[in-house]
Amino acid sequence: MLGIDLPRPVRLALGPMSAGEQTPRNSRIWPKCGASAAVFRGGAVLLIVRAKGALKGLWSLPGGHIEPGETARAAAQREVLEETGVDADIAALVDIHDVILRAGGGALSAHYLIAVFCGRWRRGEPNAGSDASLARFVPLGDVAGLQLTDGAVPLIHRAWAQLQMPSS
Repeated sequence: MLGIDLPRPVRLALGPMSAGEQTPRNSRIWPKCGASAAVFRGGAVLLIVRAKGALKGLWSLPGGHIEPGETARAAAQREVLEETGVDADIAALVDIHDVILRAGGGALSAHYLIAVFCGRWRRGEPNAGSDASLARFVPLGDVAGLQLTDGAVPLIHRAWAQLQMPSS
């Protein structure tokens, strides 16, 4: 069990952090979990342009929410297929990435914890679907010139380097 010793059943209770702190019933609970993947074909990475939400119009790795009961790896593979039509072999976890968005005045509007994977193209040509307005393979040398979501460029380069290692 990954080095965690649990001698008896454990119950996890989610609630306010202090006695005086109250959470309204209709408030959103953050962070939400998501998964994405840097999928490579040759020396190009699969990217999409976000079609909705606060990140609309930005280039991004394909990805989205994790369904209840779904593993992060399976969610990454599903989201790549839904958003691009590309079937990929998801090879390994690259990092856990926080996306924190704030509204005017600094109020939290969204917080996503995203499991970022690397993978290789298996079949299919990019075709924008679900939350994407555009999907395509972009040569690695062209990535820095695009308007990408925060943190995407270093994640793409780390994913590429990880896939080049013999064990990936």
